[in-house]
Formats: sequence, structure tokens, C-alpha cells
Amino acid sequence: MLRTSAVPERRTSADIVFEGLYNRIMSLGLLPGTKMSEVEIAEQYGVSRQPVRDAFNRLGNLDLLLIQPQRATLVQKFSSTNIGSARFVRLALELEIARTAAMRWTEDYAPQFEALLADQENALASGDHSQFHTMDEAFHELIATVAQTRSEFELVWMKKAQIDRICVLSLKEKHEMRLLVSDHQDIYRTLRSGDPVELEKAIRVHLARIEKTIEKVKVSHPNYFQD
Repeated sequence: MLRTSAVPERRTSADIVFEGLYNRIMSLGLLPGTKMSEVEIAEQYGVSRQPVRDAFNRLGNLDLLLIQPQRATLVQKFSSTNIGSARFVRLALELEIARTAAMRWTEDYAPQFEALLADQENALASGDHSQFHTMDEAFHELIATVAQTRSEFELVWMKKAQIDRICVLSLKEKHEMRLLVSDHQDIYRTLRSGDPVELEKAIRVHLARIEKTIEKVKVSHPNYFQD
């Protein structure tokens, strides 16, 4: 789901098309390799081709669309190279954000974390992987709120786009959601305790889970990858 802070308050036609296509791509409503037509998308949204072109360019900048002059625009396939780069940057940023959050922690934040964890438990129980993904993103964003690093989290969000589509596939398996809930509980516990060593360990364990997911998806959906 698109972060609302990434969209201006007064949305243009291009914003609406961008948000709609972003959510469809991230939820795998539009699969890797799908051909995209400016004309068809313009008809779907009832707009001219210019806002569609603008939305395509923004999605291209996130490496979610492959824009080829004089050729079809495609939903970008998964790239092991891009995912590796995104994971490196995300880990570095989130470790520093979490360290800062631990330094700035107050108990005023505890109810918000506990409410999010309860919502994740509910999504797990009902098997609602879409809602679970939303709560997962909100959890990480709340850590940035505690750290007062919202601008830095925007960089994390941009990098997460390379990873989150694969996560959507893994969240369809209930045991995978259970592992992430357990990870979030550990992160919350160590964040609240202010133990930097245990907090870093919990973050690293959590973000490393994507490695096994990538290998599984490569076997089950090799045609989704470009490298």
C-alpha cells in the first residue's frame, strides 16, 4: 500500500494514476513482465495520456516499470542485483534509525506499538496478508517517528519497493506472517529496553528473512526474475 505521505495533499490526475498503479504493482495485481499501455491506462482512469506518462515516469524512477522508447512498457521483473542493493541500503538506514529511536524512546509510544502488534496478530489470525503488510509498514514507520527521522524513512520506503513485492508472495503463507510478528515483538522489546546490541541483532534477523524468500520465489516463479 502506498504511503500517504508520499502523495501530495492536493492530488493531481498523475498522482491518482501513480497511486493506483503503484498499489496494483506492489500487490502483484500487475505481475512482473506485464505489458502496459498508456492508451489503455488513460481509458481506465478517464484521463489524458499526459498524466499517465507522468505516472509511468515516476514508477520507472522506482524501478517498478521498464520504459522502453518505441517498445512496450513493462512491469519491471525482480532484479537480484537491485534487491541486493536495496537490502544493503535499507539495513544501514534502519539500523541507524532504530539506534536513534532507542535513544529517544519514551513510554508514550508504547500504546501505539502494542496496538500495531495487536492489529498484526488479528491480521495473522484472519489470514489477511494485505492488511498484515500494511501493519508491517506502519510498524517500521513508527520506529522512524520515535527517532524523528521521517525524511530518512522516505529513503527506506523507496528502497523497500524493490523488496516488498516478493514479501507479498511470502505473506500468503501463514507461518511466514507468524515469524514476522515474532520479529516485531523482539524489535519492540529491545527498542523499549534500550539495549543497542540486542536491538541491532533483532533488526538484522528480521531483515535477513528476505534471503530465503528470494530463493523460494526464484524456484517457484523463475519467470518473474530478470537476473
